[in-house]
Amino acid sequence: MSSPRIFVALAAALALSGCGTSVTRMDAGAVKDVSGHWNDTDSRLVAEEMISDCLSRPWYSKAQADLGKNPIVIVGAVRNQSSEHIATDTFVEDLQRSLINSGKVDFVASKNERGEVRDERADQDTHASEDTRNANGQETGANFMLSGTINSIVDQEGGKAVVFFQTNLKLLNMKTHQIVWNGQKKIKKYVTRSRAAF
Repeated sequence: MSSPRIFVALAAALALSGCGTSVTRMDAGAVKDVSGHWNDTDSRLVAEEMISDCLSRPWYSKAQADLGKNPIVIVGAVRNQSSEHIATDTFVEDLQRSLINSGKVDFVASKNERGEVRDERADQDTHASEDTRNANGQETGANFMLSGTINSIVDQEGGKAVVFFQTNLKLLNMKTHQIVWNGQKKIKKYVTRSRAAF
């Protein structure tokens, strides 16, 4: 092989090797923010902080006294009104986990989950034995519903940007429609990158 061909082959090999992908495994709880976008750490920390605040407010002790037991809570819709894609299902799961693990409230399944259970009960009505069948009309109703929004503002100039997220959550009394708690959590990130990357 002539030397020009050898040079071209070596250059091509070096170019290909430079395009390789490198993967490093991380602990699932590690904090790593590479883009400035909403990420798994934001979802988990916002959920934990907001639920902790929610359960420390006056509505909780009043509800416990009125009901004579832990209040029953359901998480409704959390709408993404931000400028980017956010997996709100993951955030809702983080909220549910924080509520359940607090031990301060009882929790009922979401609308979609209840639909699956009702389908299963309907199937049991036809196929399950009398002693193992679960009857309709035995569900536990929620006393309070948690719902909210995630919003964002991006202030950008050249290769610099400030990304601001604001999560608003409200807890409503299911019987009276009163808002018994209104929480807010803000996150601000300063991001620098090449102009072409924005």
